Amino acid sequence: MRDLELPGRSPVHATNGMAATSHALATQTAVQILQAGGNAMDAAIAACAVQCVVEPGSTGIGGDNFCLYSPKGGDKIVAFNGSGKAPAAATGDWYRERGYKAIGRDVHAVTVPGAVDAWCQLHRDHGKLPFADILAPAIAYARDGYPISSRVHEDFKDEEEILRAEPTLAETFLVNGEVPAVGTRHSQPKLAATLQKIAEGGRDAFYKGAVAEDMVNYLRSKGGLHTLEDFANVSGDYVEPISTKFRDLTVWECPPNGQGVIALMLLNVMQGMDVDKSAGPITADRIHQEIEAGRKAYRARSLYLSDPQFGRVPVEELLSDEYAATIRDAIDMKKAGDPPQDLALPPHKDTVYITVVDKDRNACSFINTVFYGFGAGLMAPESGVLLQNRGMGFSLEEGHPNEIAPNKRPLHTIIPGMATKDGRTVLSFGVMGGEYQAFGHMQFLTRYIDYGLDIQEAMDAPRFMPDPFSGTVEIEDTVPQAIRDELTARGHRLEKPGKPIGGSQAIYIDWEQGVLTGGSEPRKDGCALGY
Repeated sequence: MRDLELPGRSPVHATNGMAATSHALATQTAVQILQAGGNAMDAAIAACAVQCVVEPGSTGIGGDNFCLYSPKGGDKIVAFNGSGKAPAAATGDWYRERGYKAIGRDVHAVTVPGAVDAWCQLHRDHGKLPFADILAPAIAYARDGYPISSRVHEDFKDEEEILRAEPTLAETFLVNGEVPAVGTRHSQPKLAATLQKIAEGGRDAFYKGAVAEDMVNYLRSKGGLHTLEDFANVSGDYVEPISTKFRDLTVWECPPNGQGVIALMLLNVMQGMDVDKSAGPITADRIHQEIEAGRKAYRARSLYLSDPQFGRVPVEELLSDEYAATIRDAIDMKKAGDPPQDLALPPHKDTVYITVVDKDRNACSFINTVFYGFGAGLMAPESGVLLQNRGMGFSLEEGHPNEIAPNKRPLHTIIPGMATKDGRTVLSFGVMGGEYQAFGHMQFLTRYIDYGLDIQEAMDAPRFMPDPFSGTVEIEDTVPQAIRDELTARGHRLEKPGKPIGGSQAIYIDWEQGVLTGGSEPRKDGCALGY
């Protein structure tokens, strides 16, 4: 339990239902959907749709979605991959012949968005309320306006250059040529109209007809290879979740093309480390261990993760006890190791994560993204759809596991998480922040389980992340200076992150007491609420 004399927030407790998101309006929407008779899936989709309006720098209907769902809180976890694919005309040769060395933040990074299809399939199979009712709150915020919150304003400021560079973005997100101030009201009428079409016509209203034509015509005007057939053919997949044992829990993740396997691998590595509960997780030794494990894990991510439809991903080997031991044994506690090599993937960016548990204990772990802040920096002019840049996860190196190919999914960073025990789901959780997510899953779970921090303290604690590209370590200022000095002495190159590292939400289910306990990221604008 936290020191109540210090600034901070306590975990939230409730008995009927609970939601946790990174925006207060989204959390409130989810709880209202639960109170109106909706279930966890309804509430998660409704909250996500709201975030696509009120957190446009982090997510949108032009992005992707992954979901883990636990019907009735059992241990038969349903996993859904709603990540989009490259256009059918996209080949490595096409780009190499034209002199491209990598997929940059432009039209060629736009994979066909999978989120709307994912919402519609998941609602069809697991929802209760009419789809129009679920999208109604988001439509109202987009049409009538929503207040710009503090973190959202900062995200706008961070991408101001991108917003100014593209007329469709400038028209939508700048007010009198400036980033809207905190507390000012902002609306997106074109997005409201598109959401209304989806509410009435389902997925086909997005992937066919006028909205699809607007997106495709716009992308092709920028030199994209996208076609109406690429959009009409979008279909996300139910997939078999992967898991590992961590202490007395079974932790579940979506399989590749996402990086959930790396989160599980890191848990396997840390499971064999000594834990000094009395010292807590913020010590030079523990931080050093996590940094070194993270560096090695992210090298494996670069070498092996890709779309499993296009080549084998060695999940079983990556999750073996032998591989975890190899990583542990390679850590020198006296000095930093060399940064991993051959990393041809782009650094992080933005995502939203939502978790909801309802009165029947259906649990939903739900994540939606456009990747970088404001995605590719491209917005279809008539529909108001902001387009993602997930295609930057592809490589143009011939023979690379992530070499771009027709209808192929790129390596993905977004990963919802769940944990079960004795046949029941006990924890629905997730972490935002691009490549940090796998590392963040390990940090959250080890702080919560190994070090006994409560669900909110485990999120509040200082964060750090070994940059898998430069070899530096981003570390928040809340890590004591003496510890940072010791890490520097061991050879770590520390730097202040450009913005607070990551974000997270989680809900714990206490089956014996019938109580839900939630926490929400202090580095964002959201909260956990229950009833």
